[in-house]
Amino acid sequence: MAGTTTGRTEGRPQAGVRPRPAGGDGAPHQPVAGGPDFTIITGMSGAGRSEAARCLEDLGYFVVDNLPPALIGKMAELAASSGGPQRVAIVADVRGGVFFHDLATGLAELKQLKVPYRIVYLEASDDDLVQRFEGTRRRHPLAAAGRVVEGIRKERLMMESLRGEADLVIDTSGLSPHELRDRMREAFAPSKEPHSMQVAVLSFGYKYGIPRDADLVLDVRFLPNPYWVPRLRPLPGTDARVRRYVSDQEAYGEFMKRLRDLLDFVVPGYEVEGKSYLTIAVGCTGGKHRSVVVADALAEYFRGRNLPAAVEHRDLERE
Repeated sequence: MAGTTTGRTEGRPQAGVRPRPAGGDGAPHQPVAGGPDFTIITGMSGAGRSEAARCLEDLGYFVVDNLPPALIGKMAELAASSGGPQRVAIVADVRGGVFFHDLATGLAELKQLKVPYRIVYLEASDDDLVQRFEGTRRRHPLAAAGRVVEGIRKERLMMESLRGEADLVIDTSGLSPHELRDRMREAFAPSKEPHSMQVAVLSFGYKYGIPRDADLVLDVRFLPNPYWVPRLRPLPGTDARVRRYVSDQEAYGEFMKRLRDLLDFVVPGYEVEGKSYLTIAVGCTGGKHRSVVVADALAEYFRGRNLPAAVEHRDLERE
């Protein structure tokens, strides 16, 4: 997974991703005390599933790579037996024509057995995936006649519905293996507050592309741009002078008030529904000034409500 870092990460929380409750017809249940829980690692080929699995193994998970989804129920029965592993991670991919039917059956069996689980979906841009396959000279599992681009296209279409069911989506575009492992540790390492929803706030520049893994995207390009103030242009949005310029704008105050009102309404709903990881992306033109100020303010908002919040300024150091 070659690539350049996508930005600096500041104060990412050490909070676990909660497994979704499993019960008949989606009804919540209380898992058996001391029983196992499952993590399904899936996503695009070449996006880093194996690296993510190795990280969970280091964290004490019992990892099974390429287990046929039809055997998930059997694996759960084994884990529930005396002396069985309590934390299980299964790597699943699209090889095999009955993948989605078997996966749905396997997840239904987990619900029937009242085994909590979560789905982690890894993806990356087409360019990154092509580069990784070319770098390793591996064949894409769905590539016809060795055409990697065609295999990626087919797989992305096949996986679209599963991506929508994921509890955590990680876009590995531009991430090194070390950075991906950091993301996994931040999401799965033991936490003193395992039931807190984990929030990541990401600032970005629209000219570099919208983050693929964001749950909510906020466009703050309507705010006056410090770029057009010569003394502020070279300064980052973390600088007190830029922060003061942006926050002193009348539109900023009204926007933040309405945004906080919106979050006060929707965040409790996310928590009730069991959402364990919320990613909010804040964008301006270049990702250097306005979005940085708003992202930092949002992180403070969440921390003030006792929710772990991390800030990443993806494009802060770009020219």
